Amino acid sequence: MVLERRRPSLDLLPWRSFWMPSDGERGWTPALDIFEKDDRFVVKAELPGMKEDDIDVSVVGDTLTIKGEKKTEEEIDEEDYYHMERTYGSFLRSISLPSNVNADKIEAKYEDGVLEVSLPKIAEVKPKRVKVATKKKTEK
Repeated sequence: MVLERRRPSLDLLPWRSFWMPSDGERGWTPALDIFEKDDRFVVKAELPGMKEDDIDVSVVGDTLTIKGEKKTEEEIDEEDYYHMERTYGSFLRSISLPSNVNADKIEAKYEDGVLEVSLPKIAEVKPKRVKVATKKKTEK
């Protein structure tokens, strides 16, 4: 049995997302979950082993950017044996925000290796019905 990581099609995602390593270093890409609740959108990023001070979340215009650096621990080299599977280095993920996000009220929290960014929706503007008055013509 072969297990394969699910790769959702881009048309299922409400936003455009892209990544790139920064500063020419070997980069890595944290996994993201993006979902919608009634009153907000939520972005969750897996950032295991990182410290809060090494994570930067910013919003410029309609783009949410999460970037940081996962620093290497002390390297272990015992009797010519060396094996490394964990990834380290800089990362940068940017997500285009939907137009109904209230950028002034975005919040982020980091706990147990998971960054959660809460993006509140702008309250729906309900159409206001305007009564059309008619002007009666005066007879001559």
